[in-house]
Order: sequence, then structure tokens, then C-alpha cells
Amino acid sequence: MYLDKNIYLGLANESNEKVIMHLNMANRHGLIAGASGTGKTITMKVLAESFSDAGVPVFMCDAKGDVSGLCVPGEDNEGMQKRIDKFGIRDTFEYKSYPVTFWDIYQENGHPVRVTVSDMGPELLSRILGLTEAQEGVLNIVFRIADDKGLLLTDLKDLRAMLMYVDEHKKDFMVEYGNITTQSLGGITRALLPLEDQGGDLFFGEPDLDIMDWIRCDSNGKGMVNILDCVKLIQNPKLYSTFMLWLLSELFEILPEEGDMEKPKLVFFFDEAHMLFSDAPKALVQKIEQVVKLIRSKGVGVYFITQSPSDLPDSVLAQLSNRIQHALRAYTPAERKAVKTAAQSFRENPDFKAEDIICELGVGKALVSCLDGEGIPQIVQHTSIICPQSLMAAADPASRSSSLMKDGMDKYDETIDQDSAYEELQEVAAEEAEAEARAAEEEALAKEREALEKEKAKLEAQKQKQAEKEEAARIKKQEQAALKAQQKRERAAQKRREKIEREIINIGAQAIKRGLFNNLLKK
Repeated sequence: MYLDKNIYLGLANESNEKVIMHLNMANRHGLIAGASGTGKTITMKVLAESFSDAGVPVFMCDAKGDVSGLCVPGEDNEGMQKRIDKFGIRDTFEYKSYPVTFWDIYQENGHPVRVTVSDMGPELLSRILGLTEAQEGVLNIVFRIADDKGLLLTDLKDLRAMLMYVDEHKKDFMVEYGNITTQSLGGITRALLPLEDQGGDLFFGEPDLDIMDWIRCDSNGKGMVNILDCVKLIQNPKLYSTFMLWLLSELFEILPEEGDMEKPKLVFFFDEAHMLFSDAPKALVQKIEQVVKLIRSKGVGVYFITQSPSDLPDSVLAQLSNRIQHALRAYTPAERKAVKTAAQSFRENPDFKAEDIICELGVGKALVSCLDGEGIPQIVQHTSIICPQSLMAAADPASRSSSLMKDGMDKYDETIDQDSAYEELQEVAAEEAEAEARAAEEEALAKEREALEKEKAKLEAQKQKQAEKEEAARIKKQEQAALKAQQKRERAAQKRREKIEREIINIGAQAIKRGLFNNLLKK
């Protein structure tokens, strides 16, 4: 309960003194721990109400569906009247609702929460997809190529298109970006299938979340309580925890340094916080530790809600200065050790032994130790947590709808599908296909021209051959004619010679004959 510019958490059982959380120390982070059913959710609601009344926006996860009652005034009954008197708040307590904006990644019980693939980045996306080290390396290359080429990775179809594009052109990219294997690209593509089945196609897209829409107050100056419906989301621990880490990282990147403030700029309640660290690699745990450590200087307080402090790494626990410890159960040696460790984390109170009290705490009771106004841890108090002013149970659908209609965040309700990597790569593919078609057509034309040239050359060769053949025949014919003419001339000459010879012989014979005759006559 917001009282005297601080948060009235409850009464110390031993001294009946008010247990206070100083608002100027609320950004030093906190822990709400305890077994199931011990009152963690009510404590979280009391804190959320107090921050809202103080004008501090709040973000909280609704893992069970019962936090939504913040948008409905509480209900009076005899038990509440006794609590009001017990805590001495008769004059200041009132049942009231709080300004609430409901959000839901699955778009069923609140405004959509969307993140672009580019904003999530390859490191966190690899964790969601459960990629191997080699696959994460290839995914980093894919993101780098998209960045270098100015391709926006908005949703999963953009990422899928980018993976196909890189696979088709990997030989061109390997010289500049390193080895890219088809096996790794295929592994990443396969990992997208279960993510899409789990609602990843709803989570990644536009309009993407503007974190500043969560850091606002209503017209009365009350901090807006942003409730993320996690009933379904919690069934996908990696998506849930990675989204929370992205939120913290985004807040750290966007918000300016503020230093010490009278009150936080935003308070972040992270339910089921152990999921953030389950199977998380050392590098990721170090990143979480760094973000938690540094984000308080941006005016953001982070409160982890989990069953046992041992669920969180010591390096993170060391950053949580405001602690509320509900009852723990200790049946095994490991659980008893966890109880002892939790008790030792508090500044000791001489009136009781924390280790003994932790296992005996009733519902709505807790060990509380917060920083005083100077930042010094106060001694632990056995505290009865004050009652909330809003409805303890879940809100009815009509109240949810009423809050959704008047919160002014309907700009997120319609999906926007702007041109991004998918569309641009489709254009590239179309241009490449057109270029390939042109090249194929040109190649076909070239082959056709080549075939025509060959056919022409063949015809020319045949024609030349025919001409040569005809010429040869003509020459042969001429030669034959010349030969015949020669032979004819030779025969004619032979005949003439023979005739002359005959004539000569005849003349000679006649001469001889006359000579012989004359000789005979002379005798």
C-alpha cells in the first residue's frame, strides 16, 4: 500500500511496527520467494498496486491467470474488515481498481506483443530455437548478410526466405563470411517448425512493441500496470524466459542513465524466474547478471518471483536488495540447505531465528528485509503482508474487455506486413529467374544461330563441294573432249601419214617398177 511516499508492506509480528519499502530504493531490485500457495502472488499484487499509486508504471507476468483482478475493485467481507483494522488503515484503505493494459503474445487475452526477428538478434533467437554452437555461428552469418544487404528480418517468413537465399548463394558468401554448411542451414530451418507451432509466427512481426508504451501513467497520474498473460506462454519456457531477457536488454539499451531517483521509472516483476536460468550457458548467465546490475541506474527495478532463492545464481541474488521470503518446505537435505542459505541472506533479527521461522510461516506471512532510505539493509522482520485493494481473484471477461477498450493500445491489434526480406528476396528471385530465363533464351538463340550457321556452312560446303564436283566433271569432260579431239587429230594425222606413206610407197613402187621395166626394155 502506498503510504507517506513509501510502500507499506505489512506489520512486524514481534514489534507490530510497519514494515516499509523505501520508494527511492525500489530500483535496487528485489526477490519474492516461497513455496506454492504461500502468498507470493498477493505480495506481488500489493507491490504492483503501491507502485501504481506512486505513479510508477509496472510490468508483471500473469503465470496463473489470477493477477488480472488488479483491474477490478476488491470485494468486502468480514475477513477483509479484520485485516483493515489489523493494519491500521481504516482511514486510508479503499477498494479500487488500477489502470491495467493486458498483453498476450498469443493474441487471445490481450493486445499482441510482437518483436521483429532483427530486434531479437541471433544470440537470443538461437536460445529459443535450441541451436548448436555451429548452427548459432551460421545464424550469425545469416544476420550479418541480411544487415550488409539492407534486408529487414521482420517475421519468421523473412528468416526462412533469408536461409534459402543464403543456401542458394553460399558459395558466393563463404569467401567473405566463412564456412556455411547446408546441414546447419537445414538444422535452423527445421528448428523453426516447432517455434511456428508454438506461436512464433504471432510473436515475430509488426507493429513491434515500443517499450515506451509500457512506461506511462493514466490521466490521474497512476502508473500503468502492464500484465502479460503467460498462462499459455509459460508452457514454452525458452520462449518465455528469452522474451523476458530481451525486454530487460531492450530497456537497458533504450533508457537513459538516471542515477538516484525519488522513485523508479519502471518496475518489472518476473514470475517463474528460475526459467531464465534453466539450461542457460555461462555466457548468458553473465549477460543477465550484467543487465540486472546496470539497469538499476536507468531507473528500472527488477523483482524476481520464484519458489526458492536457490533457483537463482548467487551472482544474481547478490543484486537483489529488497527481499520477501514466504514459507519454504524442507523435506530433503538439499531443501534444508536451501532454507539455511535463505535465512543467512538476511540481516539477523535478535528476536527470532530466521532459519526456524521460514518453514513455519503461514499464508500471507513472510520474512522481509528492505533497504532503508540510505541504502542500508534493514534487519529481517517476521511480517504479515498487507491486503490488496483490488480483487484477489481473476477478473471476469467483461472487466478485461473494458480495460482493453480504454487503454489506448489498439494500434497493436492489427498486423502490419510491410515489405521486408521476404518480399525483397522474392523480387531478387524473380529478377534472377527472369535473368536466367533471358540467359536461357539467349543461349537457345545462340545455339539456334550456331546451328543455322553450321547448317549454312554445311550447305555452303555441300554447294562448294558440288561446284567443285561439277567443275571437276566439266574439266574432266573438257579434258576428255580435248583428249578425244587430240586423239582424233592424231588419228587424222596418222591417216595422213599413212596415206602419204602409201602414196610415197606407191610412187616409189611405180618408180621402181618403171625402172625395172626400163631396164628390161634396155636389155
